[in-house]
Amino acid sequence: MKIDLTDTTSSKINKALVQARRAIGTPAVGMVLTLVIVTDEENAYDALKAANDASRAHPSRTVVVIKRVSRSPRDRTKSHLDAEVRVGADAGTGETVVLRLYGEVANHAQSVVLPLLLPDAPVVVWWPVNAPSDPANDPLGALAQRRVTDTYASEQPVRDLNARADAYTPGDTDLSWTRITPWRSMLAAALDQVTCEVRTVEVEGEEFNPSCELLAMWLADRLDVPVKRSLSSGPGLTAVRMDTSCGPIVLDRADGSLATLSIEGQPDRAVALKRRDTAELMAEELRRLDPDDIYASALRYGVDRLNAANGGSSGSGASETSDAADEAGGGAGAKTAVKAAAKAPAKTAAKKAAKAPAKKAVPK
Repeated sequence: MKIDLTDTTSSKINKALVQARRAIGTPAVGMVLTLVIVTDEENAYDALKAANDASRAHPSRTVVVIKRVSRSPRDRTKSHLDAEVRVGADAGTGETVVLRLYGEVANHAQSVVLPLLLPDAPVVVWWPVNAPSDPANDPLGALAQRRVTDTYASEQPVRDLNARADAYTPGDTDLSWTRITPWRSMLAAALDQVTCEVRTVEVEGEEFNPSCELLAMWLADRLDVPVKRSLSSGPGLTAVRMDTSCGPIVLDRADGSLATLSIEGQPDRAVALKRRDTAELMAEELRRLDPDDIYASALRYGVDRLNAANGGSSGSGASETSDAADEAGGGAGAKTAVKAAAKAPAKTAAKKAAKAPAKKAVPK
């Protein structure tokens, strides 16, 4: 069932939700959380579809916030709110409210969303695209216990990882981190099968893929060994190779679906390691609403520190540094900027290394 409301208010939207539930014969509210999606018109359909699929595992009220840009200066001075209420089969297993904010009201979206939150239920805010640099201090992010971003959708994903690390607040998470959960589980299980010392690690994946950087930072942080970031044509992560005292351990996925786990002295094993869609990633994120300390530790390890350990010239992080330097100026000035940018990560890494804790245990 769908109800369209034009030039409406939050109070009228709440009344429409009650009316719709009664009309389809489900007056009781059996939802476990409120999911707020902040997106634009172009990405709203895909984000809402993923949220509806995820709601089969986590019944929720989904509030989609779309800030519309008025075409003329006169229209920008007029504030109004349009809404679309969906319940029943049109909203998965919960309720959906699509808000379109025009004019000045777009700058006060939190005032519109607040009355629509489920009482005594956790709030999750998700930015599929155009996430703020500091989600916790965003007016909508301040309403939530969990804040989900996706650096893979940004223009400079690896540089955004540094911004996420600087602004990290407990409750922040990233779908780029969620994508590597099966990889982390498989690598930890592989190390549980042998008693050996890990010497070096190589993470191979496509360029400008933040999941590759996060996996490399996690391994470097937990194992306290040099981790090399190498490039491949993809898709996504393609291989992790660990050099150990009892032989190499290799997890290789060339086709994006089936991987091969190779351990010295054991037969090769085929492992299902397919690339998951956004609905599966969101369903996993909604299963836990407490801070992810492992993600925080890996994120704070830092891309610059990872690049410095590789000689300051590995992976997409170095490429983005060069791009930033090229934008700073042209000709000889650009060359000077490139040299300065190449030295900067090493200096930053040296400062962080001085404060780094002692060796950490192998992940269990």
